[in-house]
Amino acid sequence: MANPLALYSHYVSISLRSQMQYRVSFLLGTLGQLFSTGVEFIGILALFDRFGSLNQWSLAEVAFFYGIVNVAFAVTDMLSRGFDHVGQLVRTGEFDRMLLRPRSTVLQLIGQEFTLKRLGRFLQGGAVLLWAAIYLDIDWSPSVVALTVITIGCGACFFLGLFINIGTVSFWTTETLELMNVLTYGGIEASKYPLAIYRAWFRRFFTMVIPMGCVTYFPVLAILGRSDPLGTSLAFQYLAPLFGLFYFILSLFIWRLGLRHYRSTGS
Repeated sequence: MANPLALYSHYVSISLRSQMQYRVSFLLGTLGQLFSTGVEFIGILALFDRFGSLNQWSLAEVAFFYGIVNVAFAVTDMLSRGFDHVGQLVRTGEFDRMLLRPRSTVLQLIGQEFTLKRLGRFLQGGAVLLWAAIYLDIDWSPSVVALTVITIGCGACFFLGLFINIGTVSFWTTETLELMNVLTYGGIEASKYPLAIYRAWFRRFFTMVIPMGCVTYFPVLAILGRSDPLGTSLAFQYLAPLFGLFYFILSLFIWRLGLRHYRSTGS
């Protein structure tokens, strides 16, 4: 266990040193991430300025959802960029080189690029989350603090599992399907709002098929101390983030299945 962690730390160190060679570029990229995600939140502010509330959800409550999702996704976005290139690696035959190395392909892809400029998204989401938490006057008991940390951690695991699945599809299609990107990024955008505002089929899909609601909507209800319009219990809301961890583990098994079906280009 220590050896893979040491290797990953070495990967991260190399990536950080390379990015710091162009500090102005890094700073501009980070600011770009900060402002681009800030524009997203301005859209939410405009929505509430026009309608006042969203199906009985206040601006601060939606902002809390937004902050949790953006912080968790920013962590994943720093780690997962290597899986965006799986299709290209498969087409060019470069993936063979990864298979020849005596290390996990997942570890190699996660360590391929640590995208530090995604720190801008993390800071913007954290600022919105902090503002919402202060405005809502949440009772920060030890259990609520623990649930918040677990929710962000399991949310990051879940989003990483999504990106692993996108890469896995490339073993059969030799390129990333746009449908998978729509499902992933579209689902992430949808999770920034309470799941209860959507239609029943949409809620079932993002709870039972892709458990995105389990790492965003249900635990946030418990943190906010708000009853669920969908009727779930407090116990389920506390346990729901674990589905994100289970989804990540399942994604690793699917990845291994994809590896067994991989066919080299022979180049």
